[in-house]
Amino acid sequence: MRIGMISLIHESNAFIQTPTTLEMFQREGLLSGKEMYELGSSELGEVKGFIDGLEAAGFEPVPIFFARTPPSGAIAGSTCEQLMETMFDNLKRAGELDGVLANPHGANMGTGDEYRDLDGHWLTRVRTTVGRDVPIICVVDPHCNLSPRMVDACNATIAYRTNPHLDQMQRGREGADLMIRTLRREVTPVQAASFPPLAINIEKQRTDAEPCRSMYQLAGELAGQSGVLSNSIVLGYPYADVEEMGTSFITVTDNDPDLARQHSNRLAEYLMDHRQDFAGDFIGVAEAVDLALQENGPVCLLDMGDNIGGGSTADGTFIAHELLQRGNIRGFVRLYDPESMRQAERAGIGAKTKLRMGGKIDDQHGSPLETEVIVKSLHDGRFTESEIRHGGRTRYDMGQTAIVETNTGLTISLTSKSCGPVSIGVMTSCGLKPEDFQIIVAKGVHSPVPAFEPVCVKLVRVNTPGSTTADVNSFNYQHRRRPLHPFEEIQ
Repeated sequence: MRIGMISLIHESNAFIQTPTTLEMFQREGLLSGKEMYELGSSELGEVKGFIDGLEAAGFEPVPIFFARTPPSGAIAGSTCEQLMETMFDNLKRAGELDGVLANPHGANMGTGDEYRDLDGHWLTRVRTTVGRDVPIICVVDPHCNLSPRMVDACNATIAYRTNPHLDQMQRGREGADLMIRTLRREVTPVQAASFPPLAINIEKQRTDAEPCRSMYQLAGELAGQSGVLSNSIVLGYPYADVEEMGTSFITVTDNDPDLARQHSNRLAEYLMDHRQDFAGDFIGVAEAVDLALQENGPVCLLDMGDNIGGGSTADGTFIAHELLQRGNIRGFVRLYDPESMRQAERAGIGAKTKLRMGGKIDDQHGSPLETEVIVKSLHDGRFTESEIRHGGRTRYDMGQTAIVETNTGLTISLTSKSCGPVSIGVMTSCGLKPEDFQIIVAKGVHSPVPAFEPVCVKLVRVNTPGSTTADVNSFNYQHRRRPLHPFEEIQ
């Protein structure tokens, strides 16, 4: 049996003005064939789960297309066209397939009407290409904005069950195992989705904490019932301006579409009944710093408005300004600022120099931090993570990095590449110890938790402004559905 594998991963933030280009995909990975197989096998994500599951059963994984780049603006229309051309040329050359394991992120959004639902677009084309008799099983990120087109194109859809995302490899293996059972005619998967008029606030999307914990417990109970093959909670991605933006539910059954609809609707009813629990708390910068100073030991402030994992700039300075202004706080913040990094590098270790740091990419994330610093150390920014972390990657690259320190005790890591804070290696690879700081700023919402929770006494989510702010009422949506809670009240 020959099973094709197709993966297109990007979180497209509609509120970032700079579009995502083909060159950005090429820098991160635009692969097929042997290169896709080797990368997928070396990481701890869903493609490895596909490969391991298929090969364990004696099936042949056929790597067709792999493209990803870090979250950023909407994908340019011309880039969508080039990606589609490559994907379907590769699919044609792959020859006859017995099944397809698809891995869309679910928040891929292109510019223009044709590609706004990019994942629905390409999954529908794959279905048309391979025909209705070839099973397509799909694994998505729970920050997917699920569309009816995506559901209609696939026999089964499975979302990760964790946020932070620590189970991609398991979900990939689950998809492969379901494909194997389907082709051996042990089961006939069918699915149904429910789309309640609600978007869970990003602040409340941690799956092992309330209010999500109880909802996932219900999903687990329903998944264990007779005839149910899987179910998924699709939390949604609030920064894509699409009609499908919001939370949805999927149930896959063994040839029982009525049961699938019944279970998905039950989960949707649970969410609507508890909708007030899923609203954000919105702690401001000054209050968050006050809370951190009450603790004995490092406190992690999660900078939600400059969430790298949601596509933000990584150079937001709102919390850094507060720490600098207060003074005498041992704090750590990382800013993407190649210009300041190069200035520090030219000054050299031990030198004093005045820098204008961060706040340069746009006007949404604070003004530059202007102050004199001492250059403490310089690094190549590369490190390896041995444990499963959000995203499943093991190799990280912050680019050339300079560690500088102000006379108030604020340590700033100036990086030449934007790199998500999902590994404590962003500090330890530069010789910094978390226990030496009172406040550590991580630019994310939930993805930094596995790395920073073990080394911090408390985590505080901070409602900073920016392109990924938790206060979604500050965005000007053009395409979202109406009514949609919390924008409009649902009776």
